[in-house]
Amino acid sequence: MTARPRARPGCTEPGAPKVRGIRGHTEGARGMDTGRTEPGTGRPGEPGTKDTPATASAPESAPASAPPPAGPDRPGAPDTRTGAAGAPTAAPDASPLRRLAGVWRRPALRWPKRVVTAVVLVVLLALLAAGVSLRLNYAGDPAAGTYTRHRDALWMGHAWVDGRKKDADVGALAARLRGTGVRDLYVHAGPLEHDGTLPGSAYPQARRLIGAIHRELPGVRVQAWLGDELATEGPVGLRLERAATRTAVVRSAGQVLDAGFDGVHFDLEPLHSGDADYLSLLGDLRRVTRAHGALLSVAAHQIDPLPSLHSVAGAVTGHPKWWSQAFFGQVARRVDQIAVMSYDTAMPLESLYGGYVAQQTSLALEVTPKTTDLLMGLPFYYEDDMSHHGSAETVEAAVRGVRLGLSRTDRTRRNFGVAAYVDFAAREKDWTQYRRGWVR
Repeated sequence: MTARPRARPGCTEPGAPKVRGIRGHTEGARGMDTGRTEPGTGRPGEPGTKDTPATASAPESAPASAPPPAGPDRPGAPDTRTGAAGAPTAAPDASPLRRLAGVWRRPALRWPKRVVTAVVLVVLLALLAAGVSLRLNYAGDPAAGTYTRHRDALWMGHAWVDGRKKDADVGALAARLRGTGVRDLYVHAGPLEHDGTLPGSAYPQARRLIGAIHRELPGVRVQAWLGDELATEGPVGLRLERAATRTAVVRSAGQVLDAGFDGVHFDLEPLHSGDADYLSLLGDLRRVTRAHGALLSVAAHQIDPLPSLHSVAGAVTGHPKWWSQAFFGQVARRVDQIAVMSYDTAMPLESLYGGYVAQQTSLALEVTPKTTDLLMGLPFYYEDDMSHHGSAETVEAAVRGVRLGLSRTDRTRRNFGVAAYVDFAAREKDWTQYRRGWVR
């Protein structure tokens, strides 16, 4: 992943080297210039200014009390012109909005206007229906027993393997995780180079960390989190269509497993639905991980909330954010674990976000084999931008949505859990909501 699995969070680990594929978040300021006209300054020719005589006399033929004639030379009066027949006509309005309004009122546009209006109404009604559906998805009570199965995971930053984290940090982490459902740690050990290779210098302290975790937290597995930006939507990035690149990625996986990791966790983005080269890569990786007695896990995009929505998004924006449900199932059948990046949804309200997570949970459960661990992502970070509203995407709403989806689709599923993104951005309230809502 880039530092955040998703179609991935945008938190940047403090002090970490720049990681390709991580979507950065910047705040922009927008300035505004304002102008004021001070009273009494007037324009040339206005009464009360230096350019207008204060004692100008009225024409003899006009009554003393009559106002001066209207015309372009008298400020404040309507501007007129003389037409061919000598009749005054109003000056053309220079306002672009008024010109556009004039065009819109033309009789020839009557049917196009009706079509545009109908399209707008259909879109608005569709959005309203989607909102109502998600809100209803968030209603009701989760079934009893829909709590942790002790198969949860935590995404962790690069500082754990580059020497910045010390033994005391491992002790604090162990104290944090004891009594939770966390069984897997996805520790960032990349990124991969664009040709699929991985320098050994990227994770110099891996063996020390793995040994310390195994001592402090027996039974907890440490997986190498690898990823890169794909060249699917731009000229730069890793190209899965190249056989040599896929071969190098497989070698890199074997390399980190030889270093002592219990598994390898991949996040390659943006990964388009239906990518056959990705499926081929997973088949090759599975053979390597099985040979090492290790795990293969992946971070997955969200599933189409409406049929073929990824195709529509791809055609309109060039970024098909979602995977089809069928493709999600194809990926899930080739791995030991699949973690849905169920955050960065652009939902404006907690209830809508929770309903969306409930829907995603159900869609994923329907096509994930019971032998594959399915994990739903929890947003252990706060951001506020177009794709992620921190006030809406809360751990509490996500956990409730996960439990509702689990209750309605496969309440007794054992190979199921949640995955928290990410350790270095997590707040105390995130851990509290996770424990209170999911661990109990």
